[in-house]
Amino acid sequence: MSTVAFSPPLSDGRVTVADVPSPALAALDAAGLPYRVIRHGPVRSLAEAAAARGVAVPDVVKTIVVRRGPDDHLFVLTPGDRVISWPKLRALLGVSRLSMPDAAAARDATGYERGTITPFGATTAWPVVADERLRGREITLGAGEHGAAVALDADAAITTLGATVADVTDPEPTG
Repeated sequence: MSTVAFSPPLSDGRVTVADVPSPALAALDAAGLPYRVIRHGPVRSLAEAAAARGVAVPDVVKTIVVRRGPDDHLFVLTPGDRVISWPKLRALLGVSRLSMPDAAAARDATGYERGTITPFGATTAWPVVADERLRGREITLGAGEHGAAVALDADAAITTLGATVADVTDPEPTG
């Protein structure tokens, strides 16, 4: 069952996640982006996340941390039903090698745990690449803590993040 809920506003009107000011929500507020907080229980898969959020799987956007080199990362935003196409992403970035950091390195690079990562409010404003299939829809992203997401307009998020928009994904393999 999906629950859409806002925490009570702080005295200055900001909304919080779990009654603690969230860096993600603070960044969204600072950017003036309209959003809504969606709270749900633990999920074990993307399909469960979509059901809990009351959205289609493609609207659950995965924020993936990609490492180009030492202390050089970027965020890649992919629809939930797609995976990064490493050849397409390497070609876009003009590099021959990319990797994904382990969970601890991703947390160090972003300030967020896996499953909660969002470019909004990350400890470093790494560059963002958004798959072109995100345009024109409402999406959900991590809100910086487990069991919470934000829903917002993808085009507004892409613009605010200064994201490079390109075809950087392939369909999720089946089976």
